[in-house]
Amino acid sequence: MALPQVAIVGRPNVGKSTLFNRLLRQRRAVVEAVPGTTRDRLYGVVEWNGLRFGLFDTGGLLTEEEIARSSERELVEAIRAQAELAIQEADVVIFVVDAATGSTAGDWEVAEFLRRSAKPVVLVANKVDSPAQELQALQFYEFGLGDPIPISAFHGRGIADLLDAIAALLPSRESERAPIAAEAPKIAIVGRPNVGKSALLNAILGQPRQIVSPIPGTTRDAVDTEVVWKGQPIVLIDTAGIRRPGRIERGIERYSVLRAERALERADVAILVIDASEPFTHQDQAVAGKVLDAKKGIVIAVNKWDLFEHMEGAREAFEEDARSFLDFVSWAPLVFVSALTGKNVEQVVDLALIVVAERSRRIPTAELNEFLREAVAHHPPPTKPGKWVKFYYVTQPAVHPPTFVFFCNRPELVHFSYRRYLENRLRARYGFLGTPIELVFRERKRSAPAWERES
Repeated sequence: MALPQVAIVGRPNVGKSTLFNRLLRQRRAVVEAVPGTTRDRLYGVVEWNGLRFGLFDTGGLLTEEEIARSSERELVEAIRAQAELAIQEADVVIFVVDAATGSTAGDWEVAEFLRRSAKPVVLVANKVDSPAQELQALQFYEFGLGDPIPISAFHGRGIADLLDAIAALLPSRESERAPIAAEAPKIAIVGRPNVGKSALLNAILGQPRQIVSPIPGTTRDAVDTEVVWKGQPIVLIDTAGIRRPGRIERGIERYSVLRAERALERADVAILVIDASEPFTHQDQAVAGKVLDAKKGIVIAVNKWDLFEHMEGAREAFEEDARSFLDFVSWAPLVFVSALTGKNVEQVVDLALIVVAERSRRIPTAELNEFLREAVAHHPPPTKPGKWVKFYYVTQPAVHPPTFVFFCNRPELVHFSYRRYLENRLRARYGFLGTPIELVFRERKRSAPAWERES
């Protein structure tokens, strides 16, 4: 990592995610009074008195006994593994305990693990909401991890003292690489629950960055991962599964879906993951529709193709079905991948970056007017007696997505089928792979089209 790294750890429901949000000064982590809300490692950058450091939020650490009793043992073991990996990568560890509850067997087990790790530890007694409660923090001296710092992550009490303590322990080192630029392409991995989004991210990164479980809804937060891909800085955003509105439960899932939708808003391109082992669903259509509504680029990744690649004709049949089912994004590239074996995973990212470039394409106005002249000559707009459309010129005022404004005498008479014709002609000539394009028709009274006046 380029920046010094800090990890927040502790048992479940002691306020780690509330502290994470407080230090970042934004609501990045889902916060609920339900143990186990945070599962994956969340990451952000904190600035304090000119110092910058990376900050990891982690899932709650359960004791070995609690893991053995859990009905979701595989999931809680994966959460623990992610937290332990964050500790290994950290320069400083924030150990959060609950001053209102007091020390527990879980706290003792975490404390013992941190002593063995030999990492610098800042012991934080959270939920000290008033000066009168500060004495409650003294009980944690028994851990032998230094002075406990009383704070209230919810109210912001003691946060400056905590940041000063962190700053005193952080190593002073020059950045090993330039930070990811703010304009780096952002690629969101989206889809309905349990189609393999986190598995695909892990396959791209070549390491278990996200928890993968057959339990739908394992990912709850939109998690950003900054990487350099073939010399190009990019940001990969894993998201929670998006359900149709009527299927979204209240509470944690509702906030997870909202964060997934917000992640889509700030992305440039979405990789829509579809499960090849299951029939197409209306949820797949709904997620693709959200990408289209957000006017983002899209790459369709058909996951789990390792189950079918040996079947003759399966690829052609599946692609035909996919194009029919998702006909409203027929311009999106489709690639068959396996997050399990890694097949074609690299191609998915390469295609996403091609789509990013396509979203930025600008066509000179003179070239566009030549295109319009040819398109109209090849297929004039439909007319009725006394109702006709004459096009004057076209220009491209914007990108992200590419937007084209057609000036004509009566824009209200331009039929949707003719709009589709012009879009198809634009794509046939210029490509615009994987990106929606906007066609706008405006009224402008002119004596003749531009190409006629020039002649």
